[in-house]
Amino acid sequence: MAAPVPHGLPLSTPQGATGTDQRFETEKRTVWDEDTRTYQERVFVYEVSWIAELGAWRRFLRSYRKA
Repeated sequence: MAAPVPHGLPLSTPQGATGTDQRFETEKRTVWDEDTRTYQERVFVYEVSWIAELGAWRRFLRSYRKA
């Protein structure tokens, strides 16, 4: 499992960035479920992409599910 990328911290620019550099990261977290009023384990999948127009890395939530 890859280490999470801290939000808002600059990362190095990829060599020859063309806007197609992306990877996926998975995080397992405990979250509060308001419906059942309990804590539950969830798996979150993020897409981490280099956005050439912004000159920055961006992280998007792609999916989440029960662990």
